[in-house]
Amino acid sequence: MLNIRVEKAKTLKELPGAENPLKFGTIFTDHMFLMDYETGKGWHDARIVPYAPLQLEPSAMVFHYGQEMFEGLKAYKTEDGRTLLFRPQKNIERANRSNRRLCIPEINEEDFLDALKAIVKTDERWIPTKPGTSLYIRPFVIATDPFLGVRPSDRYLFIIILSPVGAYYPEGLNPVKIWIEDEYVRAVKGGIGEAKTGGNYVASLASQVKAHDEGYSQVLWLDGVERKYIEEVGAMNIFFKINGKIVTPMLNGSILPGVTRASVIELCREWGYEVEERRISVDELYEAGKDGSLEEVFGTGTAAVISPVGHLRFEDHVLQIKDGGIGPVSQKLYDTITGIQLGKLPDTNHWTVEVR
Repeated sequence: MLNIRVEKAKTLKELPGAENPLKFGTIFTDHMFLMDYETGKGWHDARIVPYAPLQLEPSAMVFHYGQEMFEGLKAYKTEDGRTLLFRPQKNIERANRSNRRLCIPEINEEDFLDALKAIVKTDERWIPTKPGTSLYIRPFVIATDPFLGVRPSDRYLFIIILSPVGAYYPEGLNPVKIWIEDEYVRAVKGGIGEAKTGGNYVASLASQVKAHDEGYSQVLWLDGVERKYIEEVGAMNIFFKINGKIVTPMLNGSILPGVTRASVIELCREWGYEVEERRISVDELYEAGKDGSLEEVFGTGTAAVISPVGHLRFEDHVLQIKDGGIGPVSQKLYDTITGIQLGKLPDTNHWTVEVR
């Protein structure tokens, strides 16, 4: 078990008022987890300390060469008072996969889980209980070596911060409008598209601004080579229900392997749906929309869980998905996953981990 030193905050913050809706990612709890890495010494000095600004050298390598990894998962409070994490092992596995790609030292999986449990337990009072809310957990690693030169850092800082959140999209579970990007690309096979790192997200900002200016919530990316195959949304993986089948782009090295994505595939197969992980072109998608075989579109991710899509726009063509409302599969997936996360439904797949 990881030995974690704990320094409690002398003064605790006031919790958000129940009358105010929580905005995603704007409020942070009393404490944070820190652990250092140094070549030759490994990961050491695990500690929970009061949430506060970091002190870094201006020459810290993260600022200049972008060597950093982050993850995202949530903690939930059940009606009987338990605190649950949803599939944290999957996030830990993905974090270390990102670390390997980014030349960041891997973190022992048991130590990682101990750290998650410890910081959540320390700030357990921050877990909101209103419908649609949760405690968002953001683990991340940054390169801290004070050095100007392109090489892997010799020093790193592993940090976990917590934020009580409401819905990721202002629309909540109402269908969102998605812009299919035809100008920029986000990632290509062999790059870092399958790693969860800031470089993938800054690459999406120009398109995100353009989409928002046109009234769209998110950008749906096409492949970076042929520019015609669907990949993923900026903050979500994407699914389509076509002629009764559940179709999602296959993982190809430039798509993030989402934890919610994996859960949706498992659930749909349990329910008897045929699930296809394959390439799907934007032309096939629009043809399915025209002939009525495109029955549902929804995104999946930790932040939004399930996000139904009501409209897609590509170039000058706007496609409404059926009546623009929430489809039955989207609704069932949302109800099932959130039900498991909140302890309201049986966890037959053993996806949740209790924080004790």
